[in-house]
Amino acid sequence: MCENIIVPAEELHTLIDTKYKEGFTYLLDITAVDYTVYPVVQEELFALIYVLRHESFLYHIVLKTYLKELKIETITDIFKGANWLEREVYDQYGIHFKNHPNLRRVLNHKEFVGHPLLKAYPITKGQLLHEVDDLIDEMNNRLLSRNVVCKLESGSFSECNKDLMFLNLGPSHPASHGTIRTYVALDGETIECAVSEIGYLHRGFEKSCENHTYNQIVPYTDRLNYCSAISNNIAFVKTVEEMLGITISERAQAIRVMLLELSRIEDHAVCLAAILVDMGGLTNYWYMYNPREDIYELLSKLTGARLTNSYMRVGGMTNDLYDGFDGDLKEVIKKIQYGVEQTLSLIKHNRIFHDRTQNVGMITAENALNYSLTGPNLRASGIAYDMRKDTPYYGYEKYQFDVVVGSVGDVYDRIMVRFGEIEESIKIIEQVMGNLPQGEINIKDFSIVLPKKEAVYTTIEGAMNQFKLIFEGVKVPLGEHYSSLEATNGELGFYIVSDGSGTPYKVKVKAPSFTAMSAYAQMIEGSQLADAILTLGSLNIIAGEMDR
Repeated sequence: MCENIIVPAEELHTLIDTKYKEGFTYLLDITAVDYTVYPVVQEELFALIYVLRHESFLYHIVLKTYLKELKIETITDIFKGANWLEREVYDQYGIHFKNHPNLRRVLNHKEFVGHPLLKAYPITKGQLLHEVDDLIDEMNNRLLSRNVVCKLESGSFSECNKDLMFLNLGPSHPASHGTIRTYVALDGETIECAVSEIGYLHRGFEKSCENHTYNQIVPYTDRLNYCSAISNNIAFVKTVEEMLGITISERAQAIRVMLLELSRIEDHAVCLAAILVDMGGLTNYWYMYNPREDIYELLSKLTGARLTNSYMRVGGMTNDLYDGFDGDLKEVIKKIQYGVEQTLSLIKHNRIFHDRTQNVGMITAENALNYSLTGPNLRASGIAYDMRKDTPYYGYEKYQFDVVVGSVGDVYDRIMVRFGEIEESIKIIEQVMGNLPQGEINIKDFSIVLPKKEAVYTTIEGAMNQFKLIFEGVKVPLGEHYSSLEATNGELGFYIVSDGSGTPYKVKVKAPSFTAMSAYAQMIEGSQLADAILTLGSLNIIAGEMDR
């Protein structure tokens, strides 16, 4: 259930504060829309969109405010997670958030001129960075808030009233789990202060969507969370299908559920394998990583690609399950269960593992919510929010499974929640395959789904339908819509604006890794340097999804 509310810009902060007190305590996303070339004339050419979810997690609201000028009051005093979300809107659209504590670019580099998601910005224009970006000013402000005074000379710290060493973690270090840079001030081995920088992998996904048809965007979604590519496929086409007002077949829904859970397993497997090898457990790595390779082989046989599968289409999917898929899947499940069993036998009662993970990188339930954490990272802090249970889709309400929840919100909880979710995903997969509906995998509307090749080759209607779909795309009705699902790292959503053509006017990704990374620097302050590596690994940041 969703309610859309138009609110005057000058009343927005007050209304969000009021809604927060009414129970809308979870900020999902903030984005903007540039209506300068929209087919429906707007009095104001820019709007801000705020998506908030109720504390019951059963429904959300969309607040929309039109801007006469590109300025508005920040809501970082209400939601900590708004910090990076507002910086992204400033970066991409040039909208200024008054009283924001650190309003600077977050995805594009400091020498970037203009704002790329404005319609006036050329889609083919790129800009190079000639100087190394730095975090000196942000670090200095953070230190001052802790009464640590440093002298700045030639872009570096020369003197401090506390004996500190400044160090870069990443962006190219293997322990950074992607191109992520964290600048830390060390007091011995303890992190006194930390600031993070992202955007090294930013490729303009959302800008590219404005120049492609809806089905042409599917391969681009693969490159978001590339560790569970099909989840991104499904989240995107699900949003488009809801805008079209269509319901896919029961068989297609069941196959999507099965693939979502298989994607969850493969993603958790690489997360767990990587974090265990980060703390020196190489044997564990192979027990978890080898089953992931078996999943890749299975998906390669089904979709034709190992990693970036591009399997979904609006209205269905490219092809049905192949003969013998059920048997192959059962063999893969056995290997997954064996890998999990062997790994847990090595760490469950291992003192080194417990010492390295328990009470490390903690985030409370209150802060996890306020920073807009989602998925396993939120559930590890004790918040039992899972869209498959709270707002089910594709028949998830029919399947028996438990929501795995932690209690402390430390590295240990985030690891063990993922182990538990692998077991629950296997339960769901077995239920799906044990009662898989028969029938078609695609809807029978050839203005949305490509006709079969036989019809294309033998009928004029079939040839025309294919030609129009390939060149013009699926025509989505005029309007705006937010939809999401429980992907591997949590709520993965898309806010799509359609102008009635076959190409989206705007696409915004609600990326779980983005908000998780925004909380990371605060999570590691006061901890040991070695613990910061495990904390980052336990958050399972995927740079492709975060940077887009």
